[in-house]
Amino acid sequence: MSKVFTIAEGLENMGAMRTGGQGSVYKGRRIGPIITAVKILPTPIHSESDEDKNYRNFINEVEKLKKVNEIPNPNVVKILNSGITESGSLPFIEMEFIEGPDLEELLKAPNEKIFTIKETIKFADQLACALSHCHKVGVKHGDIKSNNVKFNIHSGNYVLLDFGLSVMSDEQRRSSMRHAGAIEFMAPEQNEGKMLFETDIYSYGVILYELLAGQVPFPLHDNGETARNTVMLSHMESPVPDMLELRMQNLSQNWPKAQQEKEMQVPGWLVNLINKCLEKLPENRYSNGTELHKAIGFENSSIDGLIRKNEELNNQLNQYRQQQFSTAGTVSIPKRNLLIFALVFATLFGIAIAGWVRAKHDADIAYSKVSLNPSILFPAKIIPYPLRVDTSKIAAPKPLSTYKPKQKKKRRKFLGLF
Repeated sequence: MSKVFTIAEGLENMGAMRTGGQGSVYKGRRIGPIITAVKILPTPIHSESDEDKNYRNFINEVEKLKKVNEIPNPNVVKILNSGITESGSLPFIEMEFIEGPDLEELLKAPNEKIFTIKETIKFADQLACALSHCHKVGVKHGDIKSNNVKFNIHSGNYVLLDFGLSVMSDEQRRSSMRHAGAIEFMAPEQNEGKMLFETDIYSYGVILYELLAGQVPFPLHDNGETARNTVMLSHMESPVPDMLELRMQNLSQNWPKAQQEKEMQVPGWLVNLINKCLEKLPENRYSNGTELHKAIGFENSSIDGLIRKNEELNNQLNQYRQQQFSTAGTVSIPKRNLLIFALVFATLFGIAIAGWVRAKHDADIAYSKVSLNPSILFPAKIIPYPLRVDTSKIAAPKPLSTYKPKQKKKRRKFLGLF
């Protein structure tokens, strides 16, 4: 592919990947095999000095962006470089190239129109992690939409891209969003050019709604001014359509009936989280990405989550039992298992009998010691007067030689073990 124009020294232009009113994204290549994505903003820089307002705003916002990569995050694209193009004097941001489809592509044929619940929760957690990471350093993205999130085929992670809107001035942003922004993902306050942490939260909620319902809450049917105004007014005033009803309509017909029923069991906490993100007033949403990410983490590790897991295991167990009874009528136990059970039972029973015999033997020894030594039962200190014994009536003891040791009866071994 031939060069359209020179981006910067040492950065080869390999052609546009995406163009729009908010700028264009080009595929670039540094000297060697390194491929990057270059976001070129539409507002030209007339002078690279503090006297140029556009240049000053660009440099200030780029400094904020550098903080995003001070601590790497697997869900946020790495920002490699920034500058002014040699042709046209346009500001650009150079980012790592993520190989894989974006979210918009994943929701088109031949893929399904909706995500599974499991994959939606994974996505929700990872994008919330990305927002938390950015918000902690004061960076607001401002342009969260389906084609600004990619699935990295090498890491299996979802990655937030394109921070171009975040480096624009308020005036540039207001004009760009009004005429060329993805109106379906815009928060109500963006109609006035505002960009808050809560603005990212709203757009996040729109994406999750799209994954589960198969469409955004307020679709844009054409790019005319009337259609755009209708969508923005809906964001500001209209209630959000029932997400689960739309999910039912867009369920994949390729899924078995059992899977369709399972995929309609969207957790209540996830529905409530999306509804809170889509509140009209910013103060009614999660205040930032960190609060949002904590809410998801809490739900995944809560007692309710454990109860749900236990219920799932019980359902699986019941299904297994039903299958066993339906196929065999009765539950049959293999002979090998019966033999093992018998041996275990015999061993435990033998141990119990041996313990009882030993305990009885110890008791007999203890009793004999007591009977041969009356002082154990009647200690001298508690006898109130000395005992007087008439020794004349006591027979002389037999010699020791006449005593024969008592023969100990040999015990039979139980089961050949004891």
